[in-house]
Amino acid sequence: MKFWKMNGAGNDFILLDNRQLQLPQECFSQLARHLCERRLSLGADGLMVVEHPREDGDYRMIFYNADGSMGEMCGNGARCICRYGYENGLAGEIQRVETTAGLLTGQRIDARQYRIRLQDPSVIRLEDRVEVDGIQYPCAYVELGNPGIPHAVVPIENLRQIPEEELFALGRKLRYHPAFPKGANVNFYEILGPNHIYERTWERGVEGFTYACGTGTGSLAVVLTLQEKVTCAPIRVDMTGGQLVVDAHCENGHISHLYLTGPTNIVAVGDITDEELPL
Repeated sequence: MKFWKMNGAGNDFILLDNRQLQLPQECFSQLARHLCERRLSLGADGLMVVEHPREDGDYRMIFYNADGSMGEMCGNGARCICRYGYENGLAGEIQRVETTAGLLTGQRIDARQYRIRLQDPSVIRLEDRVEVDGIQYPCAYVELGNPGIPHAVVPIENLRQIPEEELFALGRKLRYHPAFPKGANVNFYEILGPNHIYERTWERGVEGFTYACGTGTGSLAVVLTLQEKVTCAPIRVDMTGGQLVVDAHCENGHISHLYLTGPTNIVAVGDITDEELPL
C-alpha cells in the first residue's frame, strides 16, 4: 500500500491516495487507529485520504484523527495535502480542496511553504468563562466552517513555564467540558509581543498535545483580532513544532478572510508493509 508521510510545523500525517487504492470508506477509521499508533506502526496525528471530487473541487480530502474519529478538516493537513496535490498533478499552484467542513483554497508559495484560506467562523463566543476544579478560566469559543471545527481559546499567564502534566490535565478536562457539547480542541496561549503569540493545543481525536494545530491557530487569530489584542497584520504564532503565520481580515467587526501559512515537510514516501494491517 503506497503512502506519504508529511508534517506541517510538526503536526504529522499519513496520506493515502484512494483514487488509486480504491479501498471502501468504512475501513479508514480502523486503518487510522492502527497506522497512527506510534511505535506499533507508522505513527501520526492523523490520516488523510485523497478522493475524487464530488463537486467543483480539484479533489476531496477526508481526515481521520488518530483515534479513528472523522474530523471536519485539518489546517496543517490541508496545507500538506495541497503540496501533495501540486506535486502529483492534481492541481496547479492554486487549488480547490473539498473537505467535510466545506471547500477551501490552497496556494503554493514556494517549494515548502503553502498557504490555505481557512473556512470562515460559523460560531463565535468571545467572552465565555468555564469552571474547572473550582477555578474560573476566561475562555472564547470558535467553530470554523460548517459543520464547524470546535475550538476553545484560553489565555494562560506564563504558559511556557507551566509543568507539562499540569497543563495536560487541564486540557483534558476542558476538552470534555459540558460547555462544549461537541467536545473541543483547547488552545492555550500567551501574548509574547505585538502580533506575536505562543500557543499549545490539546487536540480531540489525538487526546493530547500536538506540535501544531492549523485550525486552532486560525481560531486563536479570530478571537484576538475581534478582541483587538492583535491587528489585522500577519500574526506570528510559535508552537512546539515551529511557527505559523495567520492573516485575519476584519471588516465591520466580522472576520471576512482567514489565511494560514507555514512549512510542509515530506518525511517519507513508500510502501506500508505492516504485517498486522487490519485489511
